[in-house]
Amino acid sequence: QVQLVESGGGLVQAGGSLRLSCAASGRTSSSYRMAWFRQAPGKEREFVAAITWSGSATLYAHSVKGRFTISRENAKNTVYLQMNSLKPEDTAVYYCAADSRLGWSTDYDYWGQGTQVTVSS
Repeated sequence: QVQLVESGGGLVQAGGSLRLSCAASGRTSSSYRMAWFRQAPGKEREFVAAITWSGSATLYAHSVKGRFTISRENAKNTVYLQMNSLKPEDTAVYYCAADSRLGWSTDYDYWGQGTQVTVSS
């Protein structure tokens, strides 16, 4: 089992930045790919970004590419999401996810509780 705890959410003005963190605990010795998803009110959860266990490869949703950066520090069992040039449409609950399978599937076994990001116009 892996437990994920997100932090770093908050209220920011449009054009501002936030950095989300996701701390993993439990069976962190396994090689997990990590990802961020988000869910806005009244909408389905959507993929934001993913990173391989080594950090050598990343994948982004078109809507955030060039503005968001996913990274990880395996020594700290932590993954980050640096969000720049934030827009009101980025407002959502952001979730961290982990999975031991290879590839870029959006199926993930473990999920955090989420952290709220609100971007004001």
